[in-house]
Amino acid sequence: MSILPDESRSLLPPNIVNRNSLVLGGIGWAAVVLSNLGYRRPPLGSGVHRQILGLSIGWFIGYYATRRENYYYACRDRALFQYIKHHPEDFQLKEKKKLGEVLEPFHPVR
Repeated sequence: MSILPDESRSLLPPNIVNRNSLVLGGIGWAAVVLSNLGYRRPPLGSGVHRQILGLSIGWFIGYYATRRENYYYACRDRALFQYIKHHPEDFQLKEKKKLGEVLEPFHPVR
């Protein structure tokens, strides 16, 4: 069973380095460092393998969160464009006006 439906495979994959991956990877690393502080170990010097694991798990979760976000926005855009296509009377183009027609004439006050 997948986190996303099969139709999400038609979307482009997100970049490996993205906002969610950076944030959640940093949170995973910081959780291990704070755990080291809680157990009174050297924060950065001990458990380097756990720090790498926390960073990797956070990065993985962030990547799939970005994929889910992209799928959600693609579904929303598809629904909005379908609505616009089926209701063109609600989305008429307005006539273009020049700036001189919009502004009132200027009369300086002395």
